[in-house]
Amino acid sequence: MKLLESSRFEAINNALCIENGDSKIVGRIESYSCKMAGGEKALYKRFNADGINPNDLQALSPPQGYSQSISGDEDGPLCDTISRKTLFYLIATLNSSFPDYDFMDVKSHEFSKEPSLQWVMNAIDTNLCATAGEIYRSLKQQLWAALEDEIVTKECDIYSYNPDLDSDPFGEDGCLWSFNYFFYNKKLKRIVFFTCRAINPLYATDSGVGSDFTMDDDDFD
Repeated sequence: MKLLESSRFEAINNALCIENGDSKIVGRIESYSCKMAGGEKALYKRFNADGINPNDLQALSPPQGYSQSISGDEDGPLCDTISRKTLFYLIATLNSSFPDYDFMDVKSHEFSKEPSLQWVMNAIDTNLCATAGEIYRSLKQQLWAALEDEIVTKECDIYSYNPDLDSDPFGEDGCLWSFNYFFYNKKLKRIVFFTCRAINPLYATDSGVGSDFTMDDDDFD
């Protein structure tokens, strides 16, 4: 996955480093081409080893906070699925965005397909407005406009990464909340990845949580 340079995203990323006394917010929004780079082709072949069809469908988990009443279906929603090829794109994006980690063993059930753009916008705005208040409200319009221009949101499937605790990059003590959203435009062959977390400032220096998305390898043994 090739990182696509964006001065607008760089400016937003700088603005998404927010300290307000009660918490520290570290956010990052990045655009990636789905063209496989470097050793990704070999990883893709290994990912589909033993004759697995890349178009085979894998089961996803329901979106976090999903309510049956939204669908009006007493039996609940049918399980969303994802092709192995698209799943690989999401995993490769995580590997590119967090180079100190290896996500190749991540399973499809650690991802969800989000019901709508509005659902995702509400979730993001709620978290950031509650934590950053006016600082985020002054940034919100610029952020969504930049994302729209980059990825054409109405053409996107939106996925979230909700990892098991043992493999969560944000699983450190002091993490108040985190989210990881992928805006995948198949037509453009592009993914915009928006990742953000809020940290208790008491842990930001004592536990290493304040470092830029790094963790010792021992944490994954």
